[in-house]
Amino acid sequence: MDATDFAVVVYREDDSWEAGVLPVALTEDLAGLIHALRQQPSIGGTIGMVSVGDDFFVALRLLGDEVMVFLSDVTASVDWPLAGQVLEYLDIPIPEDEELDQVLPVGDMSIFADLGLDEMELGAISGDLELYPDEMLLSIATRLGFAAAFERALDTIN
Repeated sequence: MDATDFAVVVYREDDSWEAGVLPVALTEDLAGLIHALRQQPSIGGTIGMVSVGDDFFVALRLLGDEVMVFLSDVTASVDWPLAGQVLEYLDIPIPEDEELDQVLPVGDMSIFADLGLDEMELGAISGDLELYPDEMLLSIATRLGFAAAFERALDTIN
C-alpha cells in the first residue's frame, strides 16, 4: 500500500458539501466501499473518490439504489484488485496484453453530468497523463464545487 492510496466520501449536508476519509483498506475492496458509501445519508446521493498509487482513480456515486462507477484507466485492472473488481462489477473483461497500450476510462462517463461535469470533461481530466490520480480527483472536486471539503479531508491523512 502506498501513501497516495486514499478513499474519501463526499456528501451534501444542509446546503454545503462535506467530505470524510474512509479506511484505506477500502482502496482494495469495491463491495466494502459501496457499503461504506451507503452508510452516509445525504441529500442528492453520496460520492466516493478513491486514488490508488500513481496509477488510477475510481469515482462512485450512489443515488438511491443506483450505483454509478467510473474507472480512470482500464489497464489498471491487470495489476490492482480494486480496478479488477470495478471491471467485474461493470461486466467488462480484463484487457488482453495487446490492449494494454492505451489508457482508457471505463464505466459511467455521465456520473457527474447532472452536477455540471459532462462526459467530455471527465474524459479529458482522466486522460491527462500529466496529472496524478489525486490531482485528477481534486480537479473533479473543484469542477463540482466541493474542492475545499475534499482538501480538508485529505489534510487529515497527510
